[in-house]
Amino acid sequence: MCLLCLWAVFLAIEIPPLRQAQGRDKEKASQSWHYYSISKQATIFTMKVALGVTGGIAAYKAAELVRLLQDRGIRVQVVMTRAAQEFVRPLTFAALSGEKVITDLFGAGAEDPNIDSAVEHIAVAQAIDALVVAPATADVIAKFAHGEANDFLTTLFLATTAPVVVAPAMNVNMWENAATQANIQTLKARGYAVVEPDSGYLACGMVGAGRLAANETIVLAVLKALRAEQDLAGETILVTAGPTREPIDPVRYIGNRSSGKMGYALAEAALRRGAKVVLISGPTALKPPSSVEVTQVQTAQQMRDAVMAHFERATIVIKAAAVADFTVRAAADEKIKRKGPMTLELEPTIDILAELGAKKGSRIIVGFAAETNDVLANARRKLESKSLDAIVLNDVSQPGIGFDSERNAVTILTHAGVETVPETSKWEVAHRVLDAVVKVRAERKAPSVRR
Repeated sequence: MCLLCLWAVFLAIEIPPLRQAQGRDKEKASQSWHYYSISKQATIFTMKVALGVTGGIAAYKAAELVRLLQDRGIRVQVVMTRAAQEFVRPLTFAALSGEKVITDLFGAGAEDPNIDSAVEHIAVAQAIDALVVAPATADVIAKFAHGEANDFLTTLFLATTAPVVVAPAMNVNMWENAATQANIQTLKARGYAVVEPDSGYLACGMVGAGRLAANETIVLAVLKALRAEQDLAGETILVTAGPTREPIDPVRYIGNRSSGKMGYALAEAALRRGAKVVLISGPTALKPPSSVEVTQVQTAQQMRDAVMAHFERATIVIKAAAVADFTVRAAADEKIKRKGPMTLELEPTIDILAELGAKKGSRIIVGFAAETNDVLANARRKLESKSLDAIVLNDVSQPGIGFDSERNAVTILTHAGVETVPETSKWEVAHRVLDAVVKVRAERKAPSVRR
């Protein structure tokens, strides 16, 4: 089939749904898109990639790639070369991504070029978590390898420090040409990920290597670059987050400084790594990650009841919530008036983590410990006494990290050893904790390990 025929088939597939949405289903389509946008904004650790689309017949496949990345909670902004626009209109990607499509280095179009458009490639380079180029033509690959920067995509490539994933697509002879192979090796040597093309029937009529890799293969490469490998696929992870509030009267409560950021980061990271996630959250100012099943609670008793309600289907439990150790024995039904000194009678709350450890069966149970003194000794004691598989130690005596902070420094203790995680973002800490979970799971499966 000739290139023109292939393009006609693509148009026949793409146009009717768009026209239908503009007709009698316009209102319904608008409502669906509004909901979709809201669900993506609800993610507190949303990652963003720039998708570079270059001028080849495989450019139409990038439309599906946008959707596949969005399905994993990733924002996508498309950057098109001039040649790419001969195959797919920018409007298609704008409608799919909900983002501005960048087609020119200096903002050609309705708006006059200005200082913002002149440095937009720098702004995008700093905002993205990865750059994906699919399809990548021989021309663009050569420019990347030799540092040429004469359009938005090539300047973005040089300006970004984010991981780069390149998915070549071209004629088999062009792919096997020594110059192209040398350019590919140059990119690999510099640390860029290259998704090798598939072999098969090509649009030009020839058979061989050069066909764009399957979109799912490209997505996996992107997830790996984003540290979102699917190594937790098939797991159901129960995460607790945030503080609890133990009522004193209808307007006052006993609480703590937990923001919930660590638990929410764990939920988001686990979701990106393929797990089904159930989040039990105390009161926080955070919006839950999209695609996570959420139960909101207030008190320690409510936290315990919600955790036990979901415990049976969980394969991994990560207790990151800062549950109150004490509750008021008898909370007042009416606001207590200020009349002088007051004594509150407190009683211990139930130890949820110990209860889970006693019932864990084959599950992996991870606890958190906030300590101020004898931190390692106290954490080890909890690891053993509560039958945990791992415990994450927070030394909350250190200023500027831990509670109500974007950053943290932890020590992860397992029965196999101790790992120190120096100060970093809570997002990175979340991945290090999940890495530890994956190691524990592997150790359990290893024949030489007896527990």
